[in-house]
Amino acid sequence: MIYFFYNSFVILIGWLLKPIAFFNKKISFFIAGRKETFNKLSSIKKTDKVIWFHCASLGEFEQGRPIIENLKSQFPISKDLKIVVTFFSPSGYEVRKNYEFADVVCYLPLDTKKNAKRFLDIINPEMAVFVKYEFWPNILKELNNREINTILVSGIFRKDQKFFKKGFISNFMKNSLQTFNHFFVQDENSKNLLNSIDINNVTISGDTRFDRVYEITKQDNTIDFIANFVQNKHILVAGSTWKKDEELLVDYINNQASNNEKFIIAPHNIKNINELKDQFTKDVTLYSDKEKNDNAQVFIVDTIGILTKIYSYADVAYIGGGFEKGIHNILEPATFGVPIIIGPKYKKFNEAVELVNLKGCFVVNNNSELFSILDEFKKPDFINNTKIITNNYVINNLGATQCILSYIKKNSSILQH
Repeated sequence: MIYFFYNSFVILIGWLLKPIAFFNKKISFFIAGRKETFNKLSSIKKTDKVIWFHCASLGEFEQGRPIIENLKSQFPISKDLKIVVTFFSPSGYEVRKNYEFADVVCYLPLDTKKNAKRFLDIINPEMAVFVKYEFWPNILKELNNREINTILVSGIFRKDQKFFKKGFISNFMKNSLQTFNHFFVQDENSKNLLNSIDINNVTISGDTRFDRVYEITKQDNTIDFIANFVQNKHILVAGSTWKKDEELLVDYINNQASNNEKFIIAPHNIKNINELKDQFTKDVTLYSDKEKNDNAQVFIVDTIGILTKIYSYADVAYIGGGFEKGIHNILEPATFGVPIIIGPKYKKFNEAVELVNLKGCFVVNNNSELFSILDEFKKPDFINNTKIITNNYVINNLGATQCILSYIKKNSSILQH
């Protein structure tokens, strides 16, 4: 009965989203992109050996990425090995639709019984890899019916999730979990929660993002115009900032910053750069300036794609989003051994909770707390000790990718040759 209601609900949502798409750009991408899914999959041949990765959005993609790239680098001669990557969200697909290590990148079709069967008929994967979460009952049921090896990687579970409660919906969701052949989870708490509902095919592997960000340190992260701007000053890099983050930073820079400090700010939304620029009383230069002012105190990054490299120049990083829905990626600065400052909404991010407890990451709730911690970071001993903590944290959490790859190789016929 509950499957009937679920399927009716999914079909209804599919119909309701169509008129909404006329007024919402993200929904428009969501609808239009799914119309292309089965056309994109037409390049898959019956003889291909497919490993399918599903990512909800961009963050999950970054967790699946080191597994994909290791597979492609270790088995370059396996011409029959095809990687299919699907996204649920436009924010993931639109950024990574041309990802070079995948043979097909497309939207996951809506989870109807008909779509599930058609999708799996085409790709017929040797293995399905779901990243972190997203549990689509019809697709998982069909994978199970076809005895396709299905795993979850970088999974993380919390006790407030429906799987761990009582009721019809909870039992329905538990049934979806029971279709997985194996779970690779980030922490012991996740393993214990799964064990509590009699799911024991679980390995604590950690988070693949640690492997991903560590690889960044091995590449050339030089950016000439940033190096020219830095000028041996004390550098704070503020990444993915929102309005509230910027209000705090503007207040500090205008009223507290010394001449020995410089600031690089990469806003989450680059559409209102001039509005941000006009708030500063100090000299500001932009990435888009034809002639950049190396002597300015503030550099605003009004482009995307270079923030990861910029963190290599930071003495301190402020990561935005902590006054909104949640913080952005703190592992990218951490891998360079950079101390981190965040806002208060971080509890859903395991790495942030752990780094806060280790005192490699510091939480601020208001202007005075930001001013106070930035004063602490002017003390050489304090900042050096914090850098050691963040760097060691990343190094001590490496290895998830190889753990998962061992399982994939063992259970994939083509990778055993």
